[in-house]
Amino acid sequence: MLDRIKACLPSLAPAEQRVGKLVLSDPRSFAKLPISELSDRAHVSKPTVVRFCRSMGYDGLSDFKLKLAGSVSEGVPFIHRSVDTDDKVGDVVVKVIDNTVSAFLKYRNDASTFAIGKAVEALLQACQTGKRIEFIGVGNSGIVAQDAQHKFFRLGVNTIAYSDGHMQVMSASLLRPGDCLVVISNSGRTRDLMDATDIARKNNATVIVITASGSPLASAGDIHLSADHPEGYDRYSPMVSRLLHLMIIDILATTVALRLGGQQLQPLLQDMKNNLRSKRYA
Repeated sequence: MLDRIKACLPSLAPAEQRVGKLVLSDPRSFAKLPISELSDRAHVSKPTVVRFCRSMGYDGLSDFKLKLAGSVSEGVPFIHRSVDTDDKVGDVVVKVIDNTVSAFLKYRNDASTFAIGKAVEALLQACQTGKRIEFIGVGNSGIVAQDAQHKFFRLGVNTIAYSDGHMQVMSASLLRPGDCLVVISNSGRTRDLMDATDIARKNNATVIVITASGSPLASAGDIHLSADHPEGYDRYSPMVSRLLHLMIIDILATTVALRLGGQQLQPLLQDMKNNLRSKRYA
């Protein structure tokens, strides 16, 4: 948030620049002081203080101070603002990007490396022993499951992705000890995914769930990789959650690839690239 204010300063009016410099000089005080004192310290009018906040993409001074306080206290941008029907294109660009960056940085600080390590160990064991790795999800999470299958099959892994509830249940019924089921869900409350999870665990397969903490699915699997964010899933199609899930899959795939080692994996990838050359224009 502070970096964005610094970057935007040259494009602001001189009076608004003084407000911006006041924020950068002492953000904690700015978040606590009343508007009268802020205007006095910046040598501007009260409406100018509010105008600065709106120029930065916030609803007003109260909204700006709330996000500023969170950003300073947590050390990462504390921004989650839903788009509004009257937003300009520039507002939408800023809000969507800020929401995503905020979620990524928060995950970087909060991610449990212990849980990720356990998930990597289970996936690696399945890879090395020729067991199955299956990815399931519905809706947007089903698309993430397909992306995960695409990343893992290139590692020479026996893997598949399902987004149909009936196929998920049937496939889970065929899983056995040593197999891995990776369940991806934004809400963590989808009945089909819960059913498949229960069946896979009864068959002693390892179930890794990527979902929000506190949801029924979070406690239903063997390993929970939390994907927590302030995005509501009732109003809009999931955006931040989908990107978080994709990032978690990237972390898992990258770590598993590193653990497999270059001597085993590099010839496979090189052969694949050679075979794809005929599909591209020179």
